[in-house]
Amino acid sequence: MNLHNPTTDLPAANSLPTLAPAEAPGTPAQQAFRAAVAQVEGLRQRLQELKVEQAEARRRYWQQVGPAAEAVVKVRQRLFVPLEDALLLGFFSRAEEHQITAVIVGNARSLQDRFGEDAADILRKYAPRRRVDLEDDEETAPAVEATPQPDIDPTLPPHEQAAQAARARRKTKTQKAQEAAEKAARDEQQSLLSNTKTLYRQLARTHHPDLERDPAAQQQKTQLMQRITEAYEANDLYTLLQLLSESAPTSATDDTVLARYTQALHQQQTELKQQLNALKYGDNGFSGSTGKKREQEIRHLKRHLRAEAEYLEHIFHLIQEPTGLREVLKELAAEGHESI
Repeated sequence: MNLHNPTTDLPAANSLPTLAPAEAPGTPAQQAFRAAVAQVEGLRQRLQELKVEQAEARRRYWQQVGPAAEAVVKVRQRLFVPLEDALLLGFFSRAEEHQITAVIVGNARSLQDRFGEDAADILRKYAPRRRVDLEDDEETAPAVEATPQPDIDPTLPPHEQAAQAARARRKTKTQKAQEAAEKAARDEQQSLLSNTKTLYRQLARTHHPDLERDPAAQQQKTQLMQRITEAYEANDLYTLLQLLSESAPTSATDDTVLARYTQALHQQQTELKQQLNALKYGDNGFSGSTGKKREQEIRHLKRHLRAEAEYLEHIFHLIQEPTGLREVLKELAAEGHESI
């Protein structure tokens, strides 16, 4: 059964009315349940607002910075061919070849870490392997075919999609174990949340229009029952819980059952808070500086990227000849740099 996604598939929070506590105080379990529903609604609304804010900030950012970043990426990618060819010439000393290799690795890491470009092939070929990498390879080798591909948001700009993929590949064993534990916890909660049939039957018994004799009340119950049925067919437990929270205190819902639903809603609160923090402070977050300060940062970054592209273009032409590359290597060594 396809489980409902409480952050994307639900109706807007303001479209789900709630009763004031004074109207239906109920038992402590009912009060806790309604409070949990209200808190989830508030978090969902804030999450949606933040997504809209960041989408606009991301659009403005890449509209201004994207072309300059792409220019740097293109030049850095062009550097690989003359650098790799130089290793085959037999012109350079062993120390110079080691330096060229370091330049290749540094260029690949710059593309990967700064721009999110996929430089894994270059790094596997030239970068020294760390012991932890070798251990990871040994432990994950039997399960390579079963490893799922990372979920990449197709709405992100190409550089951010590549960055997501690169970060997914660089995750440590500890991170993967932690994610597996978190997934197991989410699956357990989703198993609890997926039991929409019980809620549907309970609400149907309470609100079925056939139970009403008054035509006006029957019409109202018919509309409500339509909402209940639509939520059930969509596996929309959250809406069913919301409808349950609108029931009168005389609802036959057992306090023990309500406590289980409240626990599930608390788990949803935790997940929504984690999503909010990830949006605010994560790798793809755009909740830093705003206004004039953000514009100043963007202008500074654009100037830096344009200057970098011009310098790299100059380097690219120099290293077409072995003597030019040797001069570049001497300059890097004199400045104490291993990469461009």
